[in-house]
Amino acid sequence: MPKKERIRALFDHIAPDYDKLNRLMSMGLDVSWRKKAIRELCRDGRPRRVLDVASGTADFAMDAARQLADGSRIVGVDISEQMLAVGRNKVKKAGLQDKVELQVADAENLPFDNASFDNVTVAFGVRNFEHLSQGLAEMCRVLRPGGQVVILELSYPDNPFLLWCYKLYAVRLLPKVCGWLSGDRDAYHYLPASIMKFPKPAQFVPMLKEAGFAKVSVRSFTFGVCRMYVAEIE
Repeated sequence: MPKKERIRALFDHIAPDYDKLNRLMSMGLDVSWRKKAIRELCRDGRPRRVLDVASGTADFAMDAARQLADGSRIVGVDISEQMLAVGRNKVKKAGLQDKVELQVADAENLPFDNASFDNVTVAFGVRNFEHLSQGLAEMCRVLRPGGQVVILELSYPDNPFLLWCYKLYAVRLLPKVCGWLSGDRDAYHYLPASIMKFPKPAQFVPMLKEAGFAKVSVRSFTFGVCRMYVAEIE
């Protein structure tokens, strides 16, 4: 089965439990990481039209919507209909239907015109792309000139001792706990493994530039457990 189909099936299955298990996996730190990314998103004014790729249950889209000016709109896309179904319920309960729209779409074949968004965001989903370079190129394509991409992605510490602690927690302990709680051990073995396989900044920054981005910057949070990539197109 292609990776894309495996990812779709995996997230469809764990969608009902994803939010609470995600809090457990990140020890709740994902909330503060998203706030930092949203501050970056709003740094140079308040964008009017934002695309949130791999939007999942819409946490990032909703948090961003609360900070954007009236009239702004966030379109969230994901390949998992079940994740988006959870997200739509949350959007409705929060009264954000006028700002957040969620739809099924493939990050590697976005159904939008060239230069149709002010900003593109991805929070903890870019490592799940089947063809990473194609997904980055698509995000570049739909950005207007001067537009910005903000990518949050989980990573792992460079410090050997912290890396050992991280592996003990994320690779050994969490899959057992989350697998027991969700009933899907395979999913929570895949998630930490995907973090370990994702390119480090020295490899990922050149990929962003090859896709068409410029002015790429990288910030690390919580000893390198999370990294934020910010890039623009000219």
